[in-house]
Amino acid sequence: MKQMVDMIAAKADQMEEIIRHAGEVMKSNSPAAGAVHAKDGIANFVTDFDVRIQKYLIGELSRMFPGCGFFGEEETDGNDHNTASGLCFFIDPIDGTTNYIFGYHHSCVSVGVSSEERMIAGFVYNPYVDEFFSAVQGHGAFLNGQRLHVSDRSLEEGIAAYGCARYNEGDTNALFQVAKELYLNSLSLRNGGSAALDLCRIASGSNVAYLELKLQPYDFAAASVIIREAGGIIGQVDGSEILLDKPCSILAGTPKAVEQVKQVCRNFCVCTC
Repeated sequence: MKQMVDMIAAKADQMEEIIRHAGEVMKSNSPAAGAVHAKDGIANFVTDFDVRIQKYLIGELSRMFPGCGFFGEEETDGNDHNTASGLCFFIDPIDGTTNYIFGYHHSCVSVGVSSEERMIAGFVYNPYVDEFFSAVQGHGAFLNGQRLHVSDRSLEEGIAAYGCARYNEGDTNALFQVAKELYLNSLSLRNGGSAALDLCRIASGSNVAYLELKLQPYDFAAASVIIREAGGIIGQVDGSEILLDKPCSILAGTPKAVEQVKQVCRNFCVCTC
């Protein structure tokens, strides 16, 4: 494990260049109508640029780390994390695709790295405001090179955020009951439309908590390392570990806020994804 962590840390600057370039491709292109395609479920989209950026990232990272595996949003080798190199990259080429389609300028490129079924590094880039979040296990979390440290604020002392994709409607009633409580017990409530960015804002101090009842691993993998290296907490709503092979619930934040949100979820019998 340490050898893998050291290798990623040594090549982090090269990876940043690759991810920044991917972000610039996203920023400099607006998807025309013919470049947007529907996937399964309501408001579940992919654009030609999602596919183009993911192919670019896989090509560049494969050259840097021969034999590595990929778990990406747009058709990769799936759940095979036990690769020849011992590394697996979790890629969301455009996290916040609906935002991207409608010109919200709140989307990002997210790349997480795992070894031996554990996340060891994460990189999240929002090119619209030039925010590059990064973390390697044991090396700390950073935003544009500045070290991040989570201040242990309570729910009442900060902004809470939540996610609710239109194509995941199974727990809508329960989620919005909890969201109402978060709204009433925090300074404000946000739904940014990019889970990776909303999660990274815990590390930077903008959010004290983030909740989503069903999220894919490539959406939270990178941010999970950034949060933990900044001193925050991330797990499932019931307190169990995040999953890397299938969707799961996500609750992240400061230690105080996470405990408060857990209690709200228990009050509304929201325990699993």
